[in-house]
Parts: sequence; structure tokens; C-alpha cells
Amino acid sequence: MRHRLLFYSLLLLAPFSLAAALLSGSADLSLAQLFNGNGTAGEILWQLRAPRAASAFACGALLALSGVLLQVLLRNPLADPYLLGISGGAAVGALGAMLLGLAAVQLAALGGALGAMTLVLALSFNRHAWSMHHLLLTGVALSAGFGALISLMLSLAPGSGLHGMLYWLMGDLSYARQPGLAWAALLATGSAGWLLARHLDVLAIGELKAKSLGVAVLPLQAGIYLAAAVATAAAVLECGSIGFVGLIVPHLLRLLGVHSHRWLVPCAILLGGSFLTLADTLARSVIAPQQLPAGVLTALLGVPLLLFLLSRQDAKY
Repeated sequence: MRHRLLFYSLLLLAPFSLAAALLSGSADLSLAQLFNGNGTAGEILWQLRAPRAASAFACGALLALSGVLLQVLLRNPLADPYLLGISGGAAVGALGAMLLGLAAVQLAALGGALGAMTLVLALSFNRHAWSMHHLLLTGVALSAGFGALISLMLSLAPGSGLHGMLYWLMGDLSYARQPGLAWAALLATGSAGWLLARHLDVLAIGELKAKSLGVAVLPLQAGIYLAAAVATAAAVLECGSIGFVGLIVPHLLRLLGVHSHRWLVPCAILLGGSFLTLADTLARSVIAPQQLPAGVLTALLGVPLLLFLLSRQDAKY
């Protein structure tokens, strides 16, 4: 009953966050303009705010879902979408394109993300068996290497391009205009996560327990990694490297008592999408017309909330 109440509350929060994103900004729009959508107001609403809000919700949902999946896969509460180097590879590709003055930034980011995914997958196999220990170490090592390359490119970047590169690294939805890919990835990975909910519950207990219950562990682990990697890559391509969402949302839900993945997966999708949508709305509204990186707001909003829940004496994790 408690899970249902939380789910329906998050289901109500989702349209509220999207409506707030449509109505908020440097230009004030009324509800009448929201429904009419004509003239300049219509252009602002449907060509700027609506695609950005849709992208923010999809990316937040993807990052939260990826965090849930990776924490089960690695059985590590500190696992997040950026732990395995996928975002680092995408960042190296995107910043490299910016440094060279190329227009295909998203294509370069996709190439970097796919390259990182392939490297992690190839190097995490040990004698034809998949080792979670090797997977984690490979991801951490690649993340450190990509971080060094990112620092090198930032030091070599001209002053005129440094601002855009830093905003991309901190998460920038200013140029999010085509949310279709992110929503397609969310539909595919979210459906897979929900359908595998019972298997995720068993795997979270341990590999031996899952095998004793007849779960095909290796294919399940491969599927979880692939789904998490696709979700992370799709989010990074659309909104840059927005951190903290994939780490904090699963923790918040578990602190609220949600442990079954039948409820954790959909709740994480709804809360992650709403959280990033509201954070991005504040990022472009709080000191409008100047905009802040969305990733800064996710940390500023999420850290106090997480600390508050952790400080509760009756909080159970």
C-alpha cells in the first residue's frame, strides 16, 4: 500500500514538473498562452521549452534507471551511471569535436560512448567468464583515463570555446531539441527493467542464490549492463554529463522503503525525470536571463535532501 501511494504521488509529480517547466523562464507565459500557443509565445513554448522539458524528463529518468540497474549489477550502493566510463568516453568524443571545431558534437559523443562500452565489455571478461570485479575495476580505470584526457583538452582549449565545453561537462540542456532518441531509449530500457524486476530482486541477494533459484546469471548480467549502458549513453548524448541523479534517486527511494524492483524501477523513472526537469527549470529561471548548468542544481537540491533522510533516526536502508 505504501509503495502504491508513493508511486501515485510520483505519477502526479511528473506532469506538475513538466507544466512548471513550460510556464517558467525569462519570459512569463500564462496558462491561456500555454493552451493557445500562438505567435511569439507559441514559438517560445513549443520550439524552446517543450523540447527542453521533454529532454530533461527523459534524461533524468534514464540516469535514475541506469543507477538502479548498476547498483544491482555491481551490488555496490555507490555505483552510478558514470562509474563505468561511458560518460567519460562520450565527453572525450564531444570535447574533442569542440576542440577541433567540428559540428558533429553529438556524433562524436556517441562514438566515444560506444568505444567506452566496447572497451569495458571486452576487458571485463576473464578467461571467458564475466567478472564483476573486473568490470568495476575496468570502469574505474577508464574513467580515470578519460578524466585525464578531458583535463588535457580543457587546458588546450581556446578561451572562446572553454565556456561551452565546461557547460557540457556540467550538464547543459540549452541545445536539447530532439528528445525522441532519449524517449525511445527510456521506453526500451524501462520496459526491460520492469519485466526483469523479479530477477533483479534475486540477483541483488547474490549470484549464488540466483543460480540456486534457476536464474541464468550471466545472460542477466549482460542484459543489465547493456540496458544501463544504453540508458547512460542516450542521456549523455542529449544533455551532457549531468551527475548525481543516477546516484541519489535510487538511494532516496530505498530510504523511503522501496526495495522491490517491481516498484523501484518505475518510481526511479518518475522521480529521476521530475527531479531533473525541476532542476533544469530552476537553472534557467532563478537568475534569468542567465542560465546555470543543470548539473549544479541537481547537486544543490539533492545533497540536502539525501542528508536529511539519512539523518532520520527511523530511516532504514
